[in-house]
Amino acid sequence: MATETPPSSDNDIRPTVTELRLSAFRAHRAVTLPLTSLTLLAGASGSGKSSVLQAYEALARLAAGDGLHHVFPDPASCVPEWAGRDGQGRRGFRIGCTVDGPEGPVCLDLAVQVEPELRIVGERLSCGGQTLLSTALRDPRRPSVEAAWYTAGLTVVTRAPLPDDRLGTALLPLCVAGKTEGQLRVLAAAEQTVVALRSVFACDPQPPRMRRPVPAGEGRLRQGCENLAEVLHRTRQQCGKRHARLAAAARAGCAGEVAALTVEELSDGTVRALLARGARPATPVARLGDGELRYLALALVLLTGPGVLAMDQSVEIPAAYQSMTVLADGFDRCLDRGQARELVALAVEMAARGHVRLVGAVADAAFARGVAGVTVVDLEP
Repeated sequence: MATETPPSSDNDIRPTVTELRLSAFRAHRAVTLPLTSLTLLAGASGSGKSSVLQAYEALARLAAGDGLHHVFPDPASCVPEWAGRDGQGRRGFRIGCTVDGPEGPVCLDLAVQVEPELRIVGERLSCGGQTLLSTALRDPRRPSVEAAWYTAGLTVVTRAPLPDDRLGTALLPLCVAGKTEGQLRVLAAAEQTVVALRSVFACDPQPPRMRRPVPAGEGRLRQGCENLAEVLHRTRQQCGKRHARLAAAARAGCAGEVAALTVEELSDGTVRALLARGARPATPVARLGDGELRYLALALVLLTGPGVLAMDQSVEIPAAYQSMTVLADGFDRCLDRGQARELVALAVEMAARGHVRLVGAVADAAFARGVAGVTVVDLEP
């Protein structure tokens, strides 16, 4: 694995995931991936790009409180083929991450058992070389693990059972009183980790579904971007400046003259998006190619925020302390080189503003190599 990393330009203290660890996950073994404000994972088919994004999204969903069975509907596929069973017939996988922020680098590592039963059998939250939370499976007959967290009071460590299908780090605010210096440190590290992981939007635009008119609703973009027209209807009405910026992006990435990006309300109550062509008839986006549709959808994602995206928000944390991360599988899929360059330039601009972070999977990163603000990580099959 080779990495091209530009000089860091991050100058804020918002919690961000700076490293992803796949100790044993699918085809990955002992892999550590650095993540910056704009990271592109490059590699041929089978190099594990999608697996990296899957692991990141899984950590995000666990941090949001989702149960293990919902996060991993096909857990057996996550177990490396080379992973053998231990003496008790158990097999599983291991993933983790590092989150930087006000508390410094905080590390979270998980061991998940898949066979004979899906459960979290080990979790470790640490900061500065000190373990703040650890869990272990003591009694396989019970649906719980024994958790121990740092207290630094009269009792150095507090122990209690936690569910074996939930992320213990996300449950700490319900368990830790926050009365001692040690407890406050545990809570701060857990909050930093959860805030960084929860602020994630995973998307993979699906052009065939984006061509259909959709009902006008609340205007929150889904992961497949099939309700693109609905969201454009909202941004056109509520945020003229941002909509104008998206129209400018459309001019740069769509064929022919683009005077504006408009939305038409149809008689059945649905809406469809169109490219206004000046004196020429408008072009419904249904007529655009797959590359143009994916380009428009990804530009919209980069230009909007959590309030416009169908994602879990840490509403209890001020927006100024959050940094949204977009996970884009097939970031360059169906795009020509010009479209890919325009899209990565937009991502660099938004990342420089602190508006968004991006982890994208690409087949060929030639269009982005050497671009200031972009980190390219090359994965090998």
